[in-house]
Amino acid sequence: MNSKRHYNFEIGGKRFESGTHIMGILNATPDSFFAASRLQDDAVKRAGDMLKAGAEVLDIGGQSTRPGSKPVSALEELGRVLPVVEAIRAEYSDAFISVDTFYPEVAQAVIEAGANLINDVSCLECPDLARVIAEGGASVCVMHNRRNTNIADMFLDKEIGLSAAVKKLLSAGVPKERILLDGGIGFNKSKDEDWALLEGYDKLIDYFDEYPLLLGTSRKSMFGGEPETRLSATLDSTALAVKQGVLFVRVHDVKENKAVIDALR
Repeated sequence: MNSKRHYNFEIGGKRFESGTHIMGILNATPDSFFAASRLQDDAVKRAGDMLKAGAEVLDIGGQSTRPGSKPVSALEELGRVLPVVEAIRAEYSDAFISVDTFYPEVAQAVIEAGANLINDVSCLECPDLARVIAEGGASVCVMHNRRNTNIADMFLDKEIGLSAAVKKLLSAGVPKERILLDGGIGFNKSKDEDWALLEGYDKLIDYFDEYPLLLGTSRKSMFGGEPETRLSATLDSTALAVKQGVLFVRVHDVKENKAVIDALR
């Protein structure tokens, strides 16, 4: 493991070069798996609390991606996330805002409203998304979803899928320094695969070398029990991320995860 990795990843003009940074989760959904993360009318306050606790990016989601969740339309998703982006941007002009979407029309609208990064869990399933991100001057995090693929070797599957996504982004004009990758914990064929991915995340880090990775394990089902009981296991995974050299962790509990990161510096 090598935590002394260096990158040139950029969001909104800020360069993230080393260490492990926090992306805080703001769910503008009625059905996210962790009920405490769902926004009511307190988006701006929640955002402010996360920023004060140490989040460097705020990630706003408008539909649940848990197994068995029902997809929502682009129009419905936009209706959920756009007001949140606008409200946070109005209150915190220098905050870095990410929006979790795979819809090009949603991406375009939120970028125009001030979002700095598009977090795409579909691995660029829609070919137009890369163009929208490039033309909007945004950064992107692209995640690999293995739930419906046929490649037996999980790490090979990740490498092929994420490499193809990077190629699409570069071809569309997204600069290399604005690309972040997510191996997709929770989007595999079993909990055993999730654990194998977590424990071997540095394999992806080594393979992609100059492209930084994000780890998203926060309170996920691989840890067992109910979401409310999974904080300790999440913190253990964040500690592993720091040791492996992961650039970002995406979490619900900013203060607690920041304490782990600070303790391991």
